[in-house]
Amino acid sequence: NDFGAMLDGLRFPSDRPAFHLLNVGETHYPYVTAGQDPGELPHLSGVHGVAKRLDQVKEQGGGIVRKEEAPSWFTEEVLGGLRARQVDAVRSLDGLFERLYDSVPDNTWVTVTADHGELFGEDGYFGHGPIQHDRVFEVPFIEGKIR
Repeated sequence: NDFGAMLDGLRFPSDRPAFHLLNVGETHYPYVTAGQDPGELPHLSGVHGVAKRLDQVKEQGGGIVRKEEAPSWFTEEVLGGLRARQVDAVRSLDGLFERLYDSVPDNTWVTVTADHGELFGEDGYFGHGPIQHDRVFEVPFIEGKIR
């Protein structure tokens, strides 16, 4: 989760076109930027952010968090805090995108998008998949030519 380090190592050849795909991780659970500590957030088993009905976590055990963690962990307060952490991560990326835009050569196209949205308790879900929910399909899409 260090988009800044990706930018530090990014080079653009002057003699040919280039394609770069930068997969940013800061906007994924546990929503931390370089140098931040995720704190006491539990490790989610499997793919970080895997969605599952929160009311089934306790009943089924395992899954998204350990059974003993489920009753106290997925509260509205915690989910609101996680949403705020993701918003803060996106805000911190804004400055890094400015660095990216300043570093690319003239006549460069940049596309910013995401592979999924994120659920923070909507309809009893947290994370992003595998579930067919409108919020998971909400992604940013920005495209344009620099200079």
